[in-house]
Amino acid sequence: MDLSPVILTLKLAAITTVLLLLIGLPVAWWLSKSKSILKLIIEAIITMPLVLPPSVLGFYLLLAFSPQHGIGKWLRDVFDVQLVFSFPGLILASVIYSLPFMIGPIKSALQQLPPSLAQASYTLGKSERQTFMHVLLPNIRASVLTAATLTFVHTLGEFGVVLMIGGNIPGVTRVASIAVYDAVENQDYSSANAYSLILFGITFITVISVFVFNKYKAKSPLE
Repeated sequence: MDLSPVILTLKLAAITTVLLLLIGLPVAWWLSKSKSILKLIIEAIITMPLVLPPSVLGFYLLLAFSPQHGIGKWLRDVFDVQLVFSFPGLILASVIYSLPFMIGPIKSALQQLPPSLAQASYTLGKSERQTFMHVLLPNIRASVLTAATLTFVHTLGEFGVVLMIGGNIPGVTRVASIAVYDAVENQDYSSANAYSLILFGITFITVISVFVFNKYKAKSPLE
């Protein structure tokens, strides 16, 4: 059994989760406190991957980053970078597709915090950034962990988006979900079962670990 699709999947999920933590935390913070009309538009855009068929999102990403036209042509001509049918392209697609799984839980947790927490911090002379990093963020660590876990396991199971923009290149873009599909297409049910069991096991262990952590370690923001 070729384990490279599993290793590639874990690598993709880990990179996507880290990138979305860096992106999602400030975006969720801004969304939780903003009253701008722009907030509604951004929230709608972030939510779209939840309701769009993955193949639709993958198709438009394929068009946008195709080296023949659009952004993809500009990237190729200026930076000699091609995202379509490459691992960086998988990362881009995964970041976009998993964005709501990271931002949603963090934004909801921030909105549920008592306003007095931030107000007390401002009274003590702390800036907004310091308040977020040292006061608000520690009080939502359980939600941040949940968001990171959802992002990680969601990326493990991606199929339509990664297939559209990455194709099925062994060692480059052939992730575990695509390996399962290939095995079934070739009537190699033993390989399909093996890949599926590995994904199921990783996902189950990850999710149950978070449940245990949240039950015994995480504290309520109100404590």
